[in-house]
Amino acid sequence: MLQVNFIRANKQTVLDGLRKRNWQEEELAVIDRIISLDDARKTNQLELDNTLSEMNRISKSIGGLMRAGKRAEADQMKASVGDLKEREKKLKAKADEIKEELDTALYTVPNVPHPSVPSGNTDEDNEVFQAWPNPLPELSGDAQPHWELAKKYNLFSLELGVKLAGGGFPVYMGKGAKLQRALINFFLDEAAAAGYQEILPPHLVNEDTARATGQLPDKEGQMYYVTKDDLYLIPTAEVPVTNIYRNVILEEKDFPIQMTGYTPCFRREAGSYGAHVRGLNRVHQFDKVEIVRIEHPEQSYEALHGMLKHVESILDKLELPYRILRLCGGDLGFTSALTFDFEVYSAAQKRWLEVSSVSNFETYQSNRLKLRFKDGKKKVLAHTLNGSALALARIVAALLENNQTPDGIVIPKALREYTRFDIID
Repeated sequence: MLQVNFIRANKQTVLDGLRKRNWQEEELAVIDRIISLDDARKTNQLELDNTLSEMNRISKSIGGLMRAGKRAEADQMKASVGDLKEREKKLKAKADEIKEELDTALYTVPNVPHPSVPSGNTDEDNEVFQAWPNPLPELSGDAQPHWELAKKYNLFSLELGVKLAGGGFPVYMGKGAKLQRALINFFLDEAAAAGYQEILPPHLVNEDTARATGQLPDKEGQMYYVTKDDLYLIPTAEVPVTNIYRNVILEEKDFPIQMTGYTPCFRREAGSYGAHVRGLNRVHQFDKVEIVRIEHPEQSYEALHGMLKHVESILDKLELPYRILRLCGGDLGFTSALTFDFEVYSAAQKRWLEVSSVSNFETYQSNRLKLRFKDGKKKVLAHTLNGSALALARIVAALLENNQTPDGIVIPKALREYTRFDIID
């Protein structure tokens, strides 16, 4: 979340950034409320400090009076200490109340967009940052979408998923399962070669973990919740992997920190329906390899572009046409300062499918995480970044559709050492 001191010192920048996110004037009132609550916190703290100082002064005086044999005066002062203790109790209760109100208000405010974020309301207003330079692939008239190819070659079944769990939970089988496993290993090996340490995290997290990376309270309705154990199924490996550094103080020499993790991801995707979410286009459970970086603030945007190059290199090796979008203010994630989306072209569906989001959160997550580093005598918030490298469901969809031939589905050369077969037939 944003720091109160940042809001106070950069109020107009914050308001302009929220307007870029299409916040209305009545919503912007929360900024003045945050400043007002912070004023109240400071006033209350000053009164509490003065009360404690007075209690300390009187307590020392009581000792002197007792040693001087002035018991009556000492007893009178003890009564004053009792009144001050009651005041202290009320002031501490007030401090807790103000802190809760202030935190609640801060949790409602998203990150301030980076100056390069374009204005816009929806994903239709996103900016093409890097277009695909070559002609898009065209398939023959009898080409099939991936959900039909899955039936033809017995690769995955959404119907079996309905039987076992419900809609949106595919069951992979045969060469479909092997392709899934091959992609996971390929993505992890690519990340390792780029210097990312592999992490295998839990697939469920507690409330503190989900709150620290911004899933709560913003995305509560999109997460699966295990009520009996008060745990959440992770929507992405970003959540547990980033939280490894919650409440950690780093040294400058520790940067950069680069981690990668494969996990299944669980998202309720409430309200998703229609032709555009058929097959693997939108599911409730999918596999993904995530890359996470913790960076010195001066290096984070260089690191962001390094992450873009990493995702590009993977898509190049998979021989998939792709483009990169810079998200507009209205489509920007709650915690992100700047996000680039990768989309691959689905030749059978003749549409672009999002397969990766690469984001810089600057200090928004690290403030919640209390993730800092020593900068001389000061402790400074680090920057956090993450990206999909990559999400498998739509990658599988595009691979199946774009590589279909009359003889079968051809596997890209870079994957063949992982699949141990060249074609699905």
